[in-house]
Amino acid sequence: MTDATAVNTTSDVPDLLDLPPLTAGHFARIEDKVAALMRTRADVVAMQGEALLPLEACIRSAVGPGTTALNIVTGPYGETFGGWLRSCGAEVVTISAPFTEAVRPEQVAEALREHPAIDFVSLVHAEAATGNTNPVAEIGAVVRAHGALLMLDAVASVGAEPLLTDEWGVDLCVIGGQKALGGPAGVSAASVSARAWERIAANDQAPRRSYLSLLDWKERWIDGGRTALPHAPAQLEMLALEQAVDRVDAEGLDAVITRHRAAAAAVRAGVRVLGALSPYVVRDEDAAPAATTLRAPADLDAREIVSAALDAADGTVAVPVQAAAGALAKEMIRVNHYGQAAERGVVLASLAALAAGLRVLGVTVDGDGAAAAAGAAWDEVVAG
Repeated sequence: MTDATAVNTTSDVPDLLDLPPLTAGHFARIEDKVAALMRTRADVVAMQGEALLPLEACIRSAVGPGTTALNIVTGPYGETFGGWLRSCGAEVVTISAPFTEAVRPEQVAEALREHPAIDFVSLVHAEAATGNTNPVAEIGAVVRAHGALLMLDAVASVGAEPLLTDEWGVDLCVIGGQKALGGPAGVSAASVSARAWERIAANDQAPRRSYLSLLDWKERWIDGGRTALPHAPAQLEMLALEQAVDRVDAEGLDAVITRHRAAAAAVRAGVRVLGALSPYVVRDEDAAPAATTLRAPADLDAREIVSAALDAADGTVAVPVQAAAGALAKEMIRVNHYGQAAERGVVLASLAALAAGLRVLGVTVDGDGAAAAAGAAWDEVVAG
């Protein structure tokens, strides 16, 4: 490439270099904005990595030999938690629900009655990977009555559906910015209740002098009044997280949640009319607002449908359609309508692409009917 034909790849992006330092005060203000979004007055620690970092940190900080943990599995992240809990030396009781539905509070209550030693409960609010969401308010009430700590993975739910951390009695709550908030993946946050701090301080196995250490953050940051950062902050990611939270605040959290609910309802309504595909999560009340999973026909591979759909998309709107990973790759399709993709035009474009892809594969579908059903469902949710 000659100088005459060289492309300036930086002219259309803001200057991300040579920024003024991110001060401790600014870092603390961002944490406070995140706390307000999470509806908590507990300490919030912004951790400089993808949300798996604080999720593992919470478990390794609060769990050790002698812990009896109830791990609720409704998707792959719940399965991951089980491995961490066992590696900490905990005795693990597992509740597993089919990925097509949510766990019921009655199941949790029964497990707690059968295993009164349970003192830690881990739960995923919404599993974007499987498209289901769990009734945290009801489960939280059961766990609180039992006296156990509750850890909640709210990465795929924050901004897409209500998250009332304190009201629900959540002791350890983890969020990330990359889904409904439409922000960065490289920074995340955990809220830690007073009860959780007591448990962590009493745990001889809690990480110290480690990237996983919540105690390091507490002692070097929170206990000092958040006046001196313990290390150089991930400045770009923190600023991006702040912008994402500010954008939600400017639109209004209720409006953002409504967009996500409308997107989920529209996809599910459209697919039911489209034909060939069906919602993977059976009941509407169990479906996550951030992403809708679809079941492919038995005689077609979901990966082929996704490939044909993306090839058929007209390109005017990015279509957030993908095949599932792992064991579900052949049978499950995901429509990731979160963040800025929770828009009517994105939903309609996604349904149109799926319809076109299925036709390429020789499947007869009702694309126009699907679009009409989706639009009606969207309007119904927005109208309240």
